[in-house]
Amino acid sequence: MNMSVNYSTINQNKMNFDDLYTSKDPRKYFQYLGQLDYIIPHLAQPIFGQLIRARREVQDQPVTILDIGCSYAINGALMKYGLSYEALRQRYTAPFLQGLSSTEMLELDRNFYRAWPRDTGVRVIGLDVSGNAVRYAEDCGILDHGLTADLESRDPTPEEAAILAGVDIIVSTGCVGYVTSKTFQRLAKVAQRGRTPWVASFVLRMFPYDDIAATLAAQGLETQPYEGATFVQRRFANPEEMEATIRAVEARGIDTYGHETDGLYQANLFISRPPEEIRRRPIQDLVSVVSGANKLWSVGANVLSSFGPAARTRARVERRRA
Repeated sequence: MNMSVNYSTINQNKMNFDDLYTSKDPRKYFQYLGQLDYIIPHLAQPIFGQLIRARREVQDQPVTILDIGCSYAINGALMKYGLSYEALRQRYTAPFLQGLSSTEMLELDRNFYRAWPRDTGVRVIGLDVSGNAVRYAEDCGILDHGLTADLESRDPTPEEAAILAGVDIIVSTGCVGYVTSKTFQRLAKVAQRGRTPWVASFVLRMFPYDDIAATLAAQGLETQPYEGATFVQRRFANPEEMEATIRAVEARGIDTYGHETDGLYQANLFISRPPEEIRRRPIQDLVSVVSGANKLWSVGANVLSSFGPAARTRARVERRRA
């Protein structure tokens, strides 16, 4: 299967946020996505923390994380510092910060992150195609290394490969659908012998993960889906995005009732580890989660009301199916 073509087709009706990721600082990112109740970094934070603790049990060195599609390294900030996603959202949307230049914002952020206690046993590498976002996250101290690269189209340079070679855990909270198995194949080429990284991916339910899982299997990793919970990413931006997503999810044979029909993007969690690690600690013992569905349950009703008759009719159809 040509996953890039498949992803491209599915993405046709997905809202394009390129301008949010190319701004010189994160304020626009938080302002717009905050209006859509973007919540996936909050839900991923405890899970990534559990994986970091589990990895520490099998190695003595600090745990090095690679965040694919890191943008402004929100995941990195939540992994390294004693911060919550809501605290970051409130900071970057605070009215008194909106009149500052990006240079002034960067200076404030340097001092802000220096002032927070950090986990010295965690190193974060960020990978993204947006030079502005990566540069900002590195300059303010969140990222230990920031790489601006598109590994869909090229191999890492020798300098990039040296940085990527020591990665212990690869994470992503939304890049699958733009990133395919090509990136994971290229990362496998630079991994240190005997130090195969674990992989944790939050994947919107409209995107297949089979090719990436097959690529990871060739690296000796077994991929397990977390059963019993899905994870809210954000509200749909408009009725067209909602309708197209429902069609795409249903085309994969997945029931959308109570999930996408409530006006919310939903993601599955896949964790890939060596078989011996899975036997030592099954995924049910490794990960405990809060799906976020209850937190945003009332939002779904508001979304359907704002989207108008077409969306409400579709939701009623979905409920009759159930």
